[in-house]
Amino acid sequence: MNGISRRGLLKTGVAAGVLGLTGMPLRAQTRGGKLTAGLSGANTSDSWDSRTHSDIFMIACAQGAVFDSLTEIAADGSIKGELAESWEASADAKTWTFKLRQGVTFHNGKSFGADDVIASLNMHVEEGAQSAAQPIVAAIEEMKKINEHEVEFTLAAGNADFPYLMSDYHILMFPAGMIEEAIQQGIGTGLYAVESFDAGVRMTAKRVTDHYKGDSAGFFDEIEYIAINDNTARMNALMTGQVTAINRIDFKTEALLNANPNVRIQEVTGNQHYTFPMLTDVNPFDQVHVRQALKYGINREEMVEKILLGHGQVGNDTPIGPANQYYASGMDQLMYDPDKAKFHLEQAGLTSLDIDLSASNAAFEGAIDAAQLFQASAGAAGININVVQEPADGYWSNVWNTKPFCASYWSGRATEDWMFSTAYEAGVPWNDSNWDNARFQELLLSARAELDSDKRREQYTEMQQILRDEGGVLIPMFANYVQAVANTIATPDIVGNLWQMDNGRMAERWSQA
Repeated sequence: MNGISRRGLLKTGVAAGVLGLTGMPLRAQTRGGKLTAGLSGANTSDSWDSRTHSDIFMIACAQGAVFDSLTEIAADGSIKGELAESWEASADAKTWTFKLRQGVTFHNGKSFGADDVIASLNMHVEEGAQSAAQPIVAAIEEMKKINEHEVEFTLAAGNADFPYLMSDYHILMFPAGMIEEAIQQGIGTGLYAVESFDAGVRMTAKRVTDHYKGDSAGFFDEIEYIAINDNTARMNALMTGQVTAINRIDFKTEALLNANPNVRIQEVTGNQHYTFPMLTDVNPFDQVHVRQALKYGINREEMVEKILLGHGQVGNDTPIGPANQYYASGMDQLMYDPDKAKFHLEQAGLTSLDIDLSASNAAFEGAIDAAQLFQASAGAAGININVVQEPADGYWSNVWNTKPFCASYWSGRATEDWMFSTAYEAGVPWNDSNWDNARFQELLLSARAELDSDKRREQYTEMQQILRDEGGVLIPMFANYVQAVANTIATPDIVGNLWQMDNGRMAERWSQA
């Protein structure tokens, strides 16, 4: 939380909400021109329904350009207002009052107000909704319209991280009474209005005139995001000038980019982590000793060396990373130990284990190679892994959260509770291991409402230890964000590390050189 205490956030909610719209001081930036980005993470099933967004292509299109949220994580990790002008909380962090910006309009001309906030949040908890933000919104007991530009939220329990949660890329603001139309056409309040959208192929948009962010953001006249899921094709597109920015460079070909005088590489350290989740309610992963055998059967150091080529650090099976306030850096590190892996297999009543591991480079760059390294290291412990190479298209809908054991990645979150409540709280849609530990769930609820920082550190440290020892997600490595831009594009001194491509907000924060 960038050094801001929870009590401080309650007391300075109004101040935090009225920071400058850019969030960070920027050098003078050139207006005009076009940003053309080649991005991975696109699927033919993509849509403007933010409840379904799961990868950088739609994050950059939606929250990064066409839509807005109530709050925004600035490039330096601080929280600031976007459509919310300011906020205040009760002493117990259970009641929050958000004041909304006035004079904001959707791209179809409708004025933005309190009704839109309530309708947009209710999308995530309506019957049949499949939204990763469901646990965030479900924690709101009541939403009350105070007036056209003020909304009061009453939570089921205190949560001083609530302003951070309102920046979630799933929780975008849609026009009340026109939500289906907005999903079909991409109608938001963002800096750019949609010109064309071909799911899984490309999106084009033009800068809105007279936008409420004025001249402080959105420096390009137009943007074009091209879906290029293939790694080599994405790099070639930048090298040949077809695009001016790409995400996820292939570390194996990094030298080629470095040798090109017309492009530069950006490397940002955040909480992105590469994972192998297993469904803990499916045999044999429902046995803790099997999970522990796999934890000791993976060579983490080898993966950082051979997959990341040093662009990251080893993971310890907890999603809380070095950019988090309560990262348990002193926790004993899990090490590759085939003898311990064999021991845990024996404790599970097994002499060997045969399992499938589904992987695609759609999960993360080098995922197939990482799965094969895992196959080799685990084999020394009698764990026989069959690597199933899955197609990239449809990976997130057909494999992740569906197949019992697969490759995945997470960007991490700005706060511990945000990360845990999104992916580790029992029963939430994106708990991709279906893991449920009674002590962990108890700590999750108590830490969420705890305002004493030292007590929270103790609770979050214990939660990380439980995940390391018993959890159903292997996290062998934290990976830096490594992306590349043409020298015709200017970027700020500080680039966001929450998501790829400056938190997905390159259209807002970057400009022509």
